[in-house]
Amino acid sequence: MLRLSEIKLPLDHPEEDLRTAILKRLGVAAEQLLNFSVFKRSHDARKKSAIALIYSVDVEVKDEAAVLKRLKASNGPGHVGPTPDMAYRFVTRAPESLKQRPVIIGMGPCGFMAALTLAQMGFKPIVLERGKEVRERTQDTWGLWRKSTLNTESNVQFGEGGAGTFSDGKLYSQIKDPRHLSRKVLTEFVKAGAPEEILYVSKPHIGTFRLVGMVEKIRAEIESLGGEIRFKTRVEDVIIEDGKVRGLEVRKLDTDEHEFIEANHVVLAVGHSARDTFEMLHKRGVYIEAKPFSIGFRIEHPQSIIDTCRFGKFAGHPLLGAADYKHVHHASNGRSVYSFCMCPGGTVVAATSEEGRVVTNGMSQYSRNERNANAGFVVGITPQDYPGDALAGIAFQRHWESRAFELGGRNYNAPGQLVGDFLAGRPSTALGEVIPSYKPGVTLGDLSTALPEYAITAMREALPALEKQIQGYSMHDAVLTGVETRTSSPIRIKRGDDYQSLNTRGLFPAGEGASYAGGILSAAIDGIEVAEAVAMSMVATKA
Repeated sequence: MLRLSEIKLPLDHPEEDLRTAILKRLGVAAEQLLNFSVFKRSHDARKKSAIALIYSVDVEVKDEAAVLKRLKASNGPGHVGPTPDMAYRFVTRAPESLKQRPVIIGMGPCGFMAALTLAQMGFKPIVLERGKEVRERTQDTWGLWRKSTLNTESNVQFGEGGAGTFSDGKLYSQIKDPRHLSRKVLTEFVKAGAPEEILYVSKPHIGTFRLVGMVEKIRAEIESLGGEIRFKTRVEDVIIEDGKVRGLEVRKLDTDEHEFIEANHVVLAVGHSARDTFEMLHKRGVYIEAKPFSIGFRIEHPQSIIDTCRFGKFAGHPLLGAADYKHVHHASNGRSVYSFCMCPGGTVVAATSEEGRVVTNGMSQYSRNERNANAGFVVGITPQDYPGDALAGIAFQRHWESRAFELGGRNYNAPGQLVGDFLAGRPSTALGEVIPSYKPGVTLGDLSTALPEYAITAMREALPALEKQIQGYSMHDAVLTGVETRTSSPIRIKRGDDYQSLNTRGLFPAGEGASYAGGILSAAIDGIEVAEAVAMSMVATKA
């Protein structure tokens, strides 16, 4: 087959126009085109009056070699070449004489894709998840949102599906993917119930409700292949001897029973909020270093403003959906202010996992039809901003999360302020056009002490500057809600080329918690790569 790219058609083109455009690009008669399928569809909204759809298609034609030779010689528009082989091939199979089973800590995107890949290769992994099954976990999460009741082991951060379950469900990434592992991830997601469009739209997403069912089906597949998932099981300690992992001390949270699990291949896929696990690993001498991350607020606007700014008269078009945005401002004090985890037509959610702290995040359903758009409005920081040991970033996060809890009223309400008041340096006392979506609720006031002064200064400079990119961005009634502190892990658990910890053999740091991913798709891809490394190591060492 051949892949043609950059086929540009009007937004509302008739279905037959795509076939016609393919024939024209190929320069062949209709009977020579045997078949075609859309590989990718995106849109070009740079001219709001003439938004276009951009296609990449895979085509099957008669006498493919001759057609390809002619097209390459013509040097015409777009790119043409053989359709790449994107099929996934397992790197090995588990030997029948396998002595131990690999253990995976965490059932987020990285953990469940590592488990699925290992199970498909016959390794029968054991997955340890401190949280609950996804539907039970959803009820606990609603307990915080609706009743201000926090379960520290079952919440937005901990439980089956990981933090990505309560997010926009974005399934795109800017990482390099020469092996097309993203295709395996998306294919597995479709098999588990995700909409088939995630295979071809340019910025696919699923949304929380669909993610719940999908995660359950992936769990069932892992178990059908001999894997085992133990929920409400927290890893209390890692046993390390002579620089090698020998096993795990775990506690069953519902019975308080303790157990030792012998293991010499352990995947650490705990997410960016497993602070007690990071502290335990640091105490055990596993190499960890501090890393940059970002802090800020959530900012909410009417979704209609973003749609109109991006799409003009085509705002609301079903093929375009709710508009998103991405921007950055380099402030005069040297800080970068940027949008993070933008959720079109979504809500701001309570995302704390520790008592006495407030953390915000964003979430959307598949429909993205809520009234507001929200995004992280964050400022980059480095370890120089929080000097100390490798875990100093965690203490820094906790300080500002505790401050947000105080400003919100000590009841898990989040502190908030209207953008106009934030810019003017006065407390907010009443809402305007934008009704904040955060639950349990928002306590209006003054956010100037909710973050370090350098962050507040940079954000106050950025808001009017970004107005030039998105008209209405600095509107008086837009709402800031604090605080967003868990944009990424504040640590990095470094690993070598074999995916093992630099100083602890048999420990495979993975995903967002170890700072090798930043989102559902990249975490899932990392899970596959780590699973392959585990499988090859177990075969080589006859573990």
